Amino acid sequence: MHCVNGKPILAYSIDAFENCKYVKDIIIVTQEDKIEIVSEICKKFRFKKVSHVIKGGATRLESVINGVFAVSKKAPLIAIHDGARPCVDNKIIEDTILKAAMYNAAAPGIAITSTVKRTVDGVIKETVDREGLYEIQTPQIFRAELIKAALVNAKKKAIDITDDCMAAEIIGVNIHIVEGSRKNIKITELKDFEQAESFLSEDNTER
Repeated sequence: MHCVNGKPILAYSIDAFENCKYVKDIIIVTQEDKIEIVSEICKKFRFKKVSHVIKGGATRLESVINGVFAVSKKAPLIAIHDGARPCVDNKIIEDTILKAAMYNAAAPGIAITSTVKRTVDGVIKETVDREGLYEIQTPQIFRAELIKAALVNAKKKAIDITDDCMAAEIIGVNIHIVEGSRKNIKITELKDFEQAESFLSEDNTER
């Protein structure tokens, strides 16, 4: 796994939730061949809140379902976070938890400020009104029974969801936005890793 300052990217993501006073239990969903590696990371960094490291499914939806149904039935809220977002900070996590506790569903987001174009075959067809448009991040947090029902519904109907908010939207749930951060990026390409490395190094220096 990629490391920054000798620490795996995933460990930064776990650490953010480990240090949140509202989080009681952490479940990590990963590929079967990475379960042992992830478990070793949890032991090395002494993450006390990680209770399970479990196998994911064939799709993202199946993996999330595996995770949410492994959560204790006593948990009122479930937070779903991308392990590839290591720069999430405590404020975003806490703000989203508190908003979800108040309104049943919440997610961090940042307003889109760039001009947005709709294209067809590489040709611009129109300019999209960016008023009210947000880039949604994680963690996305929901009342436990609500997100379980939403995900099961999406699976039953074979709906190709791109995030967990979409599953909740489909069953009519209103999801409230909290202010996200431009640092809370998802690592999908090399340039993302380099940017995250810069952010994480900055945070370590500030500490």
